[in-house]
Amino acid sequence: MTLRQQKYGRLIQKELSDIFFRHKGDFLGNVFITLAEVRMSPDLSVAKVYISMMLAKDKKVVLANLNLHKSEIRKELGIRIRHQARIIPELVFVIDEVEENAQRMEDLLKSLNIPKE
Repeated sequence: MTLRQQKYGRLIQKELSDIFFRHKGDFLGNVFITLAEVRMSPDLSVAKVYISMMLAKDKKVVLANLNLHKSEIRKELGIRIRHQARIIPELVFVIDEVEENAQRMEDLLKSLNIPKE
């Protein structure tokens, strides 16, 4: 990933975080999400947004709700970054499972019965 992609990804992540914070009830209801990472395509036209939802009961419903409001979110993003970017990227929301996998590994390690020497 180039430096340009990283900088643009951080800008998108910061602005999306603020959008979700300010308009939380509109898009998410009472679900708490964290934007784990934003990865940009080489031409900066697509932003893959990794979302962590530790406490959400049904993550697929939250993801579907975000996809339902994707055009509104993109429009708000466009208003915020219109002076910093020529292209407002297409948003692709993805569930980030890094934390869940880490918790699963932690549980597995705790369940191992390793005898002490």
